[in-house]
Amino acid sequence: MTRWYRRLLLAAVALLVPVLAGCEAGLDAPTLQFHPAAPGATVTTAGVAINNAFVLGPPPGSVLPPGGRAGVFLALYAQDGDRLVSASAPGTAASVRLAGGPVTLAPQTLVRLTGPVPRVVLTGLTSSLSGGQTITLVLTFANAGSVSLQVPVEARAYEYSTYSPPAIRPTPAPKATGTPRARASATPSPSASGSAPPTPAP
Repeated sequence: MTRWYRRLLLAAVALLVPVLAGCEAGLDAPTLQFHPAAPGATVTTAGVAINNAFVLGPPPGSVLPPGGRAGVFLALYAQDGDRLVSASAPGTAASVRLAGGPVTLAPQTLVRLTGPVPRVVLTGLTSSLSGGQTITLVLTFANAGSVSLQVPVEARAYEYSTYSPPAIRPTPAPKATGTPRARASATPSPSASGSAPPTPAP
């Protein structure tokens, strides 16, 4: 075999290897496999890191109705310590509740607000919410101030199926408003005349 034929053979093999590799992938090609959604939002500012923040949506094919609630899951880290004092979701929820009150962040300590029941709850959704959407979440810290980030809504499926939706608070039972009954007096009322009967004469 001449040198020219050897070069031609090597060039042909080099061209065929990628083609054969692609054919071998077939239905198992990476583009045909399920890939989980991208991780939640991550922001670092003013010494505070917000990691993997996302909203837990409904199961695939359904929506959370207006007026409903949704849980937010995330992790927080403050280099020098801080405190999460409030949160809001403009255009998405009427209010955001911090279950248990403000969250204290000890210095250089990761605080996981990952459940099983969410500590950050969107209440009074202004419109329906489903997986695949993105909302604006504003977290306000005592030292770092307000931090705004775009948070994905993840459908409650696959790796998110183990997360819990917000607990439904029981409606308090109405208090009884009965009229108190008047007590009967045990003291006899005095006689109308108030005089003793006459004593007979001997």
